[in-house]
Amino acid sequence: METVAQSTLENNIGKTHNVSGSLAVIDALLSEEVTTVFGYPGGAIMPIYDALYDFGDSLQHILVRHEQGAIHAAQGYARASGKTGVVFATSGPGATNLVTGLADAQIDSTPIVCITGQVFAHLLGTDAFQETDVINITTPITKWNYQVTDANEIPEVLAKAFYIASSGRPGPVLIDITKNAQLQLFEYKGYRQCVHVRSYRPEPIVRKEYIEQAAQLINQAKKPFVIFGQGVILGNAEKEFLSFIEKAGIPTAWTIMGMSAIPTDHPLAVGMLGMHGNYGPNYLTNECDVLIAIGMRFDDRVTGRLDKYAKQAQVIHLDIDPAEIDKNVQTTVPVWGNCKETLPLLTELIDTKNYPEWFAEFEVKKERETTLLIEKELNPTSDQLTMGEVMKVLNELTNGDAVIVTDVGQHQMVACRYTKQNQSRSNITSGGLGTMGFAIPAAIGAKFGAPERQIVAIMGDGGAQMNIQELGTIMQYQPNVKILILNNSFLGMVRQWQELFHEKRYSFTDIQSPNFVTLASAYNIAGKQISKRDELKSSLKEMLDHPASYLLEVAVLHEDNVFPMVPQGKGVAEIVLSKEEI
Repeated sequence: METVAQSTLENNIGKTHNVSGSLAVIDALLSEEVTTVFGYPGGAIMPIYDALYDFGDSLQHILVRHEQGAIHAAQGYARASGKTGVVFATSGPGATNLVTGLADAQIDSTPIVCITGQVFAHLLGTDAFQETDVINITTPITKWNYQVTDANEIPEVLAKAFYIASSGRPGPVLIDITKNAQLQLFEYKGYRQCVHVRSYRPEPIVRKEYIEQAAQLINQAKKPFVIFGQGVILGNAEKEFLSFIEKAGIPTAWTIMGMSAIPTDHPLAVGMLGMHGNYGPNYLTNECDVLIAIGMRFDDRVTGRLDKYAKQAQVIHLDIDPAEIDKNVQTTVPVWGNCKETLPLLTELIDTKNYPEWFAEFEVKKERETTLLIEKELNPTSDQLTMGEVMKVLNELTNGDAVIVTDVGQHQMVACRYTKQNQSRSNITSGGLGTMGFAIPAAIGAKFGAPERQIVAIMGDGGAQMNIQELGTIMQYQPNVKILILNNSFLGMVRQWQELFHEKRYSFTDIQSPNFVTLASAYNIAGKQISKRDELKSSLKEMLDHPASYLLEVAVLHEDNVFPMVPQGKGVAEIVLSKEEI
């Protein structure tokens, strides 16, 4: 392993000074310019916390109320800032409480380094108190993991951890450090950031012949269509992507994870893909002649039935991870590499064009969706509020400049459909795993990652209760987070499926909730509950203008459904606009 960059503590410690493994961990974090750690102490990681005690001025630790809250906060931090999130947890239940967040970060390609304490090395395998085999438990849900039993390994292992987590296609890394290694004194020769790991190639070699083939297909296309995902954001390639689509003049749609890479009101933007995406981009996927997929993985929520997906199209797939090429959709031309590098090469070779007749087909579909669905959702005539009109008013007040952090469920789909977003890294959600309880801790992390931005966490009444203990973290550290609960008194997305596909057999989806405002008050967080339309705008403004965190609960229509919808087992062109069409 090659390394560079001098340790931040090396001048003070001296190159051959004996230091503890715990101090070497802290040095690694400081050398990697980590400023914020989310965690929860315990017996097996206590030496690291003891070392941390002396570095409060340079390394902020956020004490969460549950380890799952720590890793979701680290995810929010990473997604908002573009940096690597860092988590501390102890052994046993502390480590296993990270599992959901690790799986979430793995599928959503979020760079996280988790450092867990472990029992003494001589106790491994003895079923010691709070011992679990965290390495085998987390192997399938981490990009890399490793157990340290000797302090001499710590500098190199942590250097590799940060490098692997943040390079190439990002992901979570877990380093498990036994207590003896934390306490052990060793001859410290300083920390060196990693720039190379043998046998690990974070980015594939760019093959220019494939770029030439892709350009030729694009230049010959009559109905090209660009679909993009989070890879554009992860590659910091927003400018390169914008240059590409503006020269190409091609209709462009995003996945949920790709949302905000370009402004949602960009003239070339035709909306969101997916099960509850916009009608036009879903339907016309099966009408295009060249499909250009950039930084996305063709997951099932985007494709529907694979045997009915874009069979008429020649497919160009740009991705940093060769494993994604041909995994779900057969590719005509694969373009391997970071799109920040490959897009300029492709842009140079394509013709400047526009496609007015092709865009007109999207406009026809948009008009139908607006008339039959969107207008009723955003401007309802019913007495009860809809989630869509809440998003409409929120847009008016934020003007698309807020970071929207969503939980999982109907509100998530509605927020992704209707919120306006002007800046990249404005849409933070659990996309691949669909983790309820994500929003509150992720919003906390997002505020620490982007302190200058307005953070609005949107959730349902079910997801709000899954990690609601993190209101205690807000109380203690006072990040200015706005919490918007859309309460329909149901586990709404499951209820929707029960209505549409299970004859309204609402099996255990009717959920009772506490008085959220009273609960928030117990954590010294201001709040309000509303149910009337004439209260909506003023209450949302009060929430946004409040100088500290604020919880607003909005009672919405109980049995509302999210449409359009690609029913399970159907193709994207079989998207429906109402339950009558199912």
